[in-house]
Amino acid sequence: MVPVTIQPIAVLCGLGLGLGLWLLVALTPRLSRPNLASRVAPYVVDISSSARELLDRRTADPLPVFGLMLEPVLGRLRWLGGILVGGTDATARRLRQAGLPWTVDTFRSRQLAWAGVGAVAAVALDLTVSLAQPVPVIAQVAFVLVAAVGGFVARDYVLQRRARARLARLAKELPTVLEFMTLSLSAGEGILDALRRISRISSGELAVELGSVVAAVNTGLPLADSLVRVSRSLELPPLTRAVEQITGALERGTPLAEVLRAQAQDARDEAKRELLEVSGKKEVAMLVPLVFLILPVTILFAIFPGIFVLQVGF
Repeated sequence: MVPVTIQPIAVLCGLGLGLGLWLLVALTPRLSRPNLASRVAPYVVDISSSARELLDRRTADPLPVFGLMLEPVLGRLRWLGGILVGGTDATARRLRQAGLPWTVDTFRSRQLAWAGVGAVAAVALDLTVSLAQPVPVIAQVAFVLVAAVGGFVARDYVLQRRARARLARLAKELPTVLEFMTLSLSAGEGILDALRRISRISSGELAVELGSVVAAVNTGLPLADSLVRVSRSLELPPLTRAVEQITGALERGTPLAEVLRAQAQDARDEAKRELLEVSGKKEVAMLVPLVFLILPVTILFAIFPGIFVLQVGF
């Protein structure tokens, strides 16, 4: 009986040892020596889409040999995972909002990795429990499947949390950035110079996005189109309204300083309204410990002495 119970653990340890040794061998210079295309790709990444795809594929796939062997199965699993947690467009939008430079396929691969980790943890737990008492095979398989699906969905939940947190930071930075742009325009600078100054001296999330706008303008794209592209990719309502007002002012020739000042005030007013809404929700949530914890204890301290005196008196 002892060899039978130890055999699955030995198989898992052997697989882990073999995979680790293969990774160490793959890192040696002779096996991982880059070819001509890999050496030239970093120098032409700005003008060649094939070079960008090559670099993205190399940085996203830590197991190139296993990746090529399992690519048909992984592609099918990524497609099924997209149906489970949302379409490709929704995932791409969340990646953009979270500020992650990943493709949808890269993110799906990471979700599959999380699912694999969950499945391995479930298998290890099943083996540990099986050593103590026998467990039905159906229950073990069901637990492994649930753990795998849970890991897959958990990675998407983490992405959603990260996207919401970054959008919240962008919304908080927007009024300050608009006011800084107003000061720069009032001092005589142009809109592009103001954006360049903000992207250079600031370190916030919105400054990074404005830096991408400046970089796009430097490559020859119109300023209005670059701003609209960033606002549509982020889908942040205050930023979208501000960009619409800026592009409208650029088209009509309206003074931008007054437009930006009004947009900054609107953004601060919306932030105040959101703060009031959050405080109202927190106030309702604070009633739960008050009603179910503090109030019963208070009533107990008020009633218990009287009950004790009555019991002692009788």
